[in-house]
Amino acid sequence: MNEEMIPVHLDDEMNFGCSPDVSCFNDCCRDLNQALTPYDVLRLKNNLNLASGLFLKKYTSSHIGPESGLPVVTFKPDPATGHLCPFVSPEGCSVYPDRPASCRLYPLARAVARSRQTGEVTEFFALIEEPHCRGFGQNTGQTVRAWLAGQDLALHNQMNDRLMEVLSLKNRIMPGRLDPVDSARFYLACYDLDAFRSRITEDGLPAGLDVPSALVDRLATDDTSLLDFGYIWIAYTLFGVTLDIRGGQGGY
Repeated sequence: MNEEMIPVHLDDEMNFGCSPDVSCFNDCCRDLNQALTPYDVLRLKNNLNLASGLFLKKYTSSHIGPESGLPVVTFKPDPATGHLCPFVSPEGCSVYPDRPASCRLYPLARAVARSRQTGEVTEFFALIEEPHCRGFGQNTGQTVRAWLAGQDLALHNQMNDRLMEVLSLKNRIMPGRLDPVDSARFYLACYDLDAFRSRITEDGLPAGLDVPSALVDRLATDDTSLLDFGYIWIAYTLFGVTLDIRGGQGGY
């Protein structure tokens, strides 16, 4: 697919709109090869009221990244439907309030850079102009900043940036492929959250990891706190580094 990536700034005008009135409505949900972040999986499985293991089995496939050895989770392909997203309907997305971050961002791409000195995150955006998309050229008058504000991205970005922090840590300390055991641990703590909760309930928290009692209580019921702790658990168990729960290395 031919596409053009055009760097944009937050206050640039973004003449784009998507609705059932646009002729290509739902076409971007077809011929899909979409990676899911851990937070995407969390939101989707909760939207459907499914345990993480059942959601992953029913709707996703996973493979091991050839360079990193890390699991990559995608929607399960279905050639019979033209590789449609499993949650698209003629009226649009059936899980719209909990759609993945990449769907919220489209037609934007987002990249981040984190300062090693301060931990401050700088965002960069680009507009993805695909020939098939008829949403471009609409005189909406909205800026990139206004578009992003309407997509409810703050927590998605926060959790996905947290994942990038762990991946950066992995690449510095343990470059190359993870072994199968560590890869399975990564999948457990990032994607199969309900099984991870059972694991830490049965086996206890890692010795030497100082976890406040208030956080321990939240882990029993709050999936977002559990995922954030999963990143902490991975960093400590696999790489021997303690991450601050608010991001960055250090204590709690």
